[in-house]
This record gives sequence, C-alpha cells and structure tokens, in this order.
Amino acid sequence: KTLIPRDGKAWCEVWLSSHKDKVIERFDAILAHEDIEKARGVIKFPERAVKLILADKNQLEKLMILSDDIAEYRSAKEMVTLWLELENEDQVQRAKDLLKRCEVVELNSSRAVCILDTGVNNGHQLLSLILKDEDCQAVDPTWGVGDHKGHGTLVAGIVTYGDLGACLAGTEVIKLRHCLESVKIIPPPPGETKPELWGYVTGQGVSRAEIQSPGRKRILCMTVTAADTRDRGRPSSWSGKIDQLSAGAEDDNKKLFIICSGNIINFQAIVQYPDEQLTDSIHDPAQAWNSIAVGAHTMLDQIKTKSYEGFSPLAPAGGLSPFSTTSLDWDNKWPIKPEIVLEGGNVIHDGQGFWDDADDVSLLTTSHDPDVRQFCKFNMTSAATAKAAWFAAQIQNAYPDIWPETIRALMIHSAEWTDTLKAQFLPSTPKKTDYARLLRICGYGVPNLARALYSGSNSLTLVAQEELQPFGKKENSSNYETKEMHLYALPWPKEVLQDLPDRTKVQMRVTLSYFIEPGPGEKGWKDRYRYASHALRFDVKSPIETNEDFLKRINVAARDENEESPGTQSASDHWMIGKNGRDKGSIHSDIWTGSAAELASSGVISVYPVIGWWRERAYLGCWDKKCRYSLIVSIVTPAEDIDIYTPVAIKVGISTPVIITI
Repeated sequence: KTLIPRDGKAWCEVWLSSHKDKVIERFDAILAHEDIEKARGVIKFPERAVKLILADKNQLEKLMILSDDIAEYRSAKEMVTLWLELENEDQVQRAKDLLKRCEVVELNSSRAVCILDTGVNNGHQLLSLILKDEDCQAVDPTWGVGDHKGHGTLVAGIVTYGDLGACLAGTEVIKLRHCLESVKIIPPPPGETKPELWGYVTGQGVSRAEIQSPGRKRILCMTVTAADTRDRGRPSSWSGKIDQLSAGAEDDNKKLFIICSGNIINFQAIVQYPDEQLTDSIHDPAQAWNSIAVGAHTMLDQIKTKSYEGFSPLAPAGGLSPFSTTSLDWDNKWPIKPEIVLEGGNVIHDGQGFWDDADDVSLLTTSHDPDVRQFCKFNMTSAATAKAAWFAAQIQNAYPDIWPETIRALMIHSAEWTDTLKAQFLPSTPKKTDYARLLRICGYGVPNLARALYSGSNSLTLVAQEELQPFGKKENSSNYETKEMHLYALPWPKEVLQDLPDRTKVQMRVTLSYFIEPGPGEKGWKDRYRYASHALRFDVKSPIETNEDFLKRINVAARDENEESPGTQSASDHWMIGKNGRDKGSIHSDIWTGSAAELASSGVISVYPVIGWWRERAYLGCWDKKCRYSLIVSIVTPAEDIDIYTPVAIKVGISTPVIITI
C-alpha cells in the first residue's frame, strides 16, 4: 500500500501473472479503454510480465477490479538512479541493446526537431542514427558544431526517445519516426553574443537548418533564454523575431517554436516553495505569442538513494516543479505563459540545505561525453521543453500534413491540470478569475499524447484548418473595417445527447490557434491591439439563443474594438475560464459544461476577427491579407458506454464553414 500514489498520478510497475501475449494484450486493451498512459515496452519473466503505467490511486484500484491478471504493483521511481549507477562499460552495453530494438522509419528524414542550443554530440551511439553530420551546424562556423557545454546533447536524448529510461527497460521495437537537426547558437568560451543580437542569431540558426534541408518539416526546440526577467510579458526584439519567424512574415513558411519558460533565478530562495516560484517571471523570449512556452511540473517525489537519507522532496507528486517560472505578475493583456507543463524534476531538502540535481528526482538522458558515460541526469524547464518537442514530433509524425498551428492546438487541447496543481492553486469553490490565475501559473496543465492523437467511443474531437480575411476596405470609402467571420454547424449526435438523462453533464472543449505577425516598431508593442497583426476569437451559441440572435451578437462583438460585452445573452455561465481569462495571446482554449440537452441546442460555433495593426496601420499595405487558423472542438460524456463517436463518423465530419461578411 505504501507504493500506491497518495495524490495525483505516478509511474508504477504492474506485474502481470503471466508472460503470455494474450494476457499482455488483454491488459493493454483495458489500459486503452481506461485512457491510462503506458510506457513503451514490456519485460517478460517466467510466469510474469511487467508493464509501466502512469496512474493515480483510483485508477489502480479500478484496474484491480477490471483485471484478474494483476499479480502486484511496484514503484518505478528507482529507474534513473539504476542506469546512472552502472559502470560505463555496462552503460555502453545497455545502449547497444536498445539500438538493436531501434528502427529508423523510411520517411524519418522528412520530419525533424531542430535543436537550437550549444550543439549536439552526434557521436553518441544513441543519437548517431537520427542526427547526421550534415545536420550539425553552427551560426558561426568558427565555433565548431560539437557540444562544448553538454546541454544540447541532454536535450537531444529526450527529444529522440521521450522517456529514455522506459525505452532502456523495455523489449519492444522503437520506431524513430523523426530525425534531429542541431544548430549551435551559443558560442564556446570565451565568445559572447550580445543580448541585442539574440533575435538575429536565432533567425540565422533557423535559416541554416532550412538551407541545409529546405523541404523538411521541422519543429524548433529552444531551451536558451535570457538571464533576466525585466520584460514581464512585453514583446522584445528577441520574442518579436520568433513571432515573425513563426508567422512566416518574410517567407510565408510558418514554424512551430517550443521554448522553455526559464528557471527560477534566486536558487537560494527555491525552498520558499511555491511562493518564490509564483513571483519569478518567465524569461525572454518565452513571451513570444506564437510559441509554446513550456513550464515544469513533477511526478518525482520518491527518495531511495542512501546518500539522500534524511532528505524530503520539496514539491508533491503532480505539483509545480520548484524550477518553474510563471506569468502571474504580468499585465493581464499579455499572453498566457506557460501554455503547458511537463516533467522537470524536483528538489530535495533536509531543512538545512537542498539538492537541485538529485538522481532520484531527475530525468534520464544522453551524455555529451560518451567516453566517460552514456547516460546523464537532467532537470528544470529545459528537460520539460525537450519532452514537449518530442511530444510535438509524435503529432507531426502521426499527421504529417497538419499545420504548425494545429500541432500547437492539439497539445494545448489535450492538456489537463493534475489534482495536485488544482489543490495547490485553486480555492475549494473556484471562480473564473481563479482559473485565469491558475493559467498564468501552469498554463492548461499536462498534455496527454493519447488524447491529442485519438478519440474514444465516449469522446469526439473535430479539427478544422481554415483561412479567412479579417479586414477589408469599405465600399466607396478610404476607411477599413472588419470583414469576415466563419460559422460552423457542429455535427453533434443530437439524438444520442437528447436521450441521456436530464442531469447528465457533458463537456465541450474548444481551442483556437493562429499565428500573428508582430507589429513593426517597438512603440506599438506596449499595446496588445497594436502588436498583433490581427486577433481571432471563438464563441458558441447559447442553448436559449436562436441562430439569428447568435449571429447578431457575434457581429456586434466583431465590431467592438475594445471587446466589451455586447449586452446580449451568451453562454458565459457554461465556460470554465471565460472570455476575460482565455482571450490573451494567439491561442485560446476553454471548457464548456452543461447538460446533454443544452449541448444538443448549442451546435453552432463562430470564429471571428478583432482589431489589429493590419487594419489600424493600413498604409503598410497588409489590410487585405488572409490568416490561417486551426479550430479544435471535442465533447466528452461521463458514461463510457455512450457511443457519440460512431454517429458522427457516419456523417461527413465537420463541415466547411459558412463565410459571413460582417
């Protein structure tokens, strides 16, 4: 019982009572049905098989009821220390064993994660398969392309394998579906890049990767940030350059940047958890509107190494990582950052001092010096960002033709707050303002890969990638106005929903993702309405509105330059966060909760533009440009035996939007 997670989810070994394939397949089917995350691989012993799963106490108890094949549970917390304690010759053999199970997929070279960092040592046997010599570059060729500091190779191990420890422990074939690129943007000692040139250096790094492989689809992973936090959400030349690159403002080639939010600055105050973390601001350039800024949470709270005896974990399992930073002290007009959190490790302390890199509460990755060791520990928001880049690559690998805006949307759309995060930062009866505050601490929570990629029978996710023209010129006038909005008739299975009991609550989640072009001239960057080229919003018809009243309300909202309430009936009571909390930056996500009957009457959603510099600075000649967006809508019913997927699958799917002139 001491190994059962007390709060939130934890990685656990499940020992099955047989090594036979049919038993393993039967258990895997239960995990899929219960939406329980599992690590790759299975270890087989005579009359036993071991699976690694991420589950909370309730899920483990339910598994015991659903499966007669479970022999016991064991903690999986000792895995990192196990690999690190091996002699290097044993580590080499373990790495070779893993390589025998690695398979490079044929189209691997067409998709990449580009690491902008200190360089990567592709001589490491676990990286050489997917990082070729020609894909190792530097902004300045005189720097060399090797990893002079070790940081870039740490990132590369997680970007490649996700959970390296689970891969080493498994027996399954591991398919490497994407390749790596490394561009060194940090000079080796004694070189120095001046702060005002960071945007330029980043742009040069991206250009080198694109020139080397112009047709390749890539995700850009950057774990380099400024040392100070003076911007407090205001755009800088660095973050503005990233927004420009993301939007394809100069070459119409849109890109997804995944950037670490930066670590707490005052490490001596780290034990003042979590108060110190809440007042430590996210670092430049993670405030970039179009990027995904990644913070850190942790599930690592078990201490088993004897040398750490007397120490305790600082953060609880499922809580905010002690290294993470927030946007809680920013002006409310700036984007919500970070958008997501992933494992970044923990800190241990004994009341007298603390360890910020203890093996037991760190992640496992590749070492930049394989002559000494193959594996190394890693933590902080850099490790979390590397995992986010791996996560994004899995989506790109599964759906090679989707847009960068859509990958970003799927990651945010799949995220949920752990029970611990909610317990840490929400009151017992939270209001919309409380959820808005939680967003600025840990974004939308921890993304779930299975949820990002698939729909279950009791859930349904619809994705639309579209383009609209936000602004136009008034007829017979020199003035400019808001032009188009899109209306979608969502193909909900109304009959299924209406047949549910009146008190059955269902959830609908909506996520809207698009890239803005940053406004020219830093003067305009003090105002969110002047920094962004345009903005988009979504809204859903209220259950008591007619379609005509809904259209009138959205027309008023689209014309309202200050985004004030139009004063008509909306579905605001149904939203968890609400417009005031979610409508920041260039990605917006919210959860609608209501009865099944109410959802059946709310089957119309709009996407409409609001003011931006394309219209306000029409003399720059961008007023008639079009913009892309990705819209994701999903519904979930509480009952697993309610099939809402099949009725919609029979239909065409989400329909082409009706374009309305405002």
